[in-house]
Amino acid sequence: MKGAMGMLGLCARAGRLISGEQMALKAIRSGKVYLALIDAGASANAKKAIIDACTSHQVDWFEVSEGQLGGAIGKPERMVAGITDRGFAEQLKIRLESN
Repeated sequence: MKGAMGMLGLCARAGRLISGEQMALKAIRSGKVYLALIDAGASANAKKAIIDACTSHQVDWFEVSEGQLGGAIGKPERMVAGITDRGFAEQLKIRLESN
């Protein structure tokens, strides 16, 4: 998981990440997100909204351990993130699936 979170930080620094529930939902619905990440500490309503949007727009999503998402991107209060670059999304998905 540490490799995946390092890759997530790199993605954030490269400007290929959208964070925050509402921003991520908007980007998922507009087709700009290739992978969505949800912090385990997110509210049930936030999780449902993101998962439903991902399901209806064929976007892969993963739930990460509580606190890891915000820590990796340098914004501890964030519970949802969307990856807007296909290459970053594919590499991150590989790392997340291997854990």
